[in-house]
Amino acid sequence: MQMWPDLIRKSKEGGLDAIESYVFWNAHEPVRREYDFTGNLDLVRFLKTVQEEGLYAVLRIGPYVCDEWNFGGLPVWLHNLPNCQIRTANDVFMNEMKNFTTLIVDMMKKEKLFASQGGPIIIPQIENEYGNVESYYGDAGKAYINWCANFAESLNIGVTWIMCQQKDATASMINTCNGWYCDTFKPSNPNTPKMWTENWTGWFKSWGGLDPLRTAEDVAFPVARSFQYVGRFQNYYMYHGGTNFGRTAASYSTTSYDYDAPLDEYGHLNQPKWAHLKELHETTVFATNESSGCIFGNANDSVDATITFQGKTHTVPAWSVNTQTTLKVKSVNRAEDELQSLQWSQRPEKIHTELLGKGEVMANRLMEQKEAANVIVIIFGT
Repeated sequence: MQMWPDLIRKSKEGGLDAIESYVFWNAHEPVRREYDFTGNLDLVRFLKTVQEEGLYAVLRIGPYVCDEWNFGGLPVWLHNLPNCQIRTANDVFMNEMKNFTTLIVDMMKKEKLFASQGGPIIIPQIENEYGNVESYYGDAGKAYINWCANFAESLNIGVTWIMCQQKDATASMINTCNGWYCDTFKPSNPNTPKMWTENWTGWFKSWGGLDPLRTAEDVAFPVARSFQYVGRFQNYYMYHGGTNFGRTAASYSTTSYDYDAPLDEYGHLNQPKWAHLKELHETTVFATNESSGCIFGNANDSVDATITFQGKTHTVPAWSVNTQTTLKVKSVNRAEDELQSLQWSQRPEKIHTELLGKGEVMANRLMEQKEAANVIVIIFGT
């Protein structure tokens, strides 16, 4: 809790305009009908801290959150309820989910935290990545996810709900993408915006496993391409991962949830990733009252590309993107087609080999912040 203002401020300085967070059911209701919103679990205080920094919020209520959290973020007491079947069309489970989700929504409404009330929450989420497991539940899974959508809509919060990895989401929901490369993702409903809710900045660490690393260039590359392909929203998962205290981590996950994020486990800047993404955010403003811009992307991982645009030749290296901002409004004593030098480029990087520890950056132990940064500078410096 003490770290929240500093983390949020560093995120804003890095170019973010929204903060996304899960809501952990098992942390807030560890015992049935007994709730805890104190200390680090003070959800209202967290969201108001986000608002005080002038940022938006994305609230992923779930209430299922992810595999890396103990029991997926669901309270263990659900397992002991008679006739309860989890995450399917089961009256016992749906009643408990409805009770908790309504509690959270009512709390947000009371504090006027939804954007429709002037608050910071612009996007809420119901369920999480259910499309990855829906087929195992058959017709009951389809019935359940439709119930989730109808239930969420009935809460009347004045902003649109999203569902991650849910190709069959109802028309009232926005289906979004999670993954390393969602730049070419197309929502199942063409009338909804293209949204990327999880851009994996690294990966979680497993007991006995290697320390996952993802280069700054490889994180930035699909972000720029996503906006090149008319993306409207992109979220880094994680921008700050932090620590899984106590027994909150799943059995295979370590206490550290550093994730090779732009802000490391302790809240320090993870360089060069934080600065590289900050530069990306500063260049991806493509239209103002005075100028408009464009993106050149090259997805070939071995061959550079040369293109001609508005009479000028541009070289786009393999597996890279560069941005161009061209002045459109005439000004006194300025050339008609003045070009502002806002551009960046990237080197090739095969992320899958890096994650397996077979690439150019390898680590079989936790490294100090300065040491890790120096290794990357040595390899990628020009």
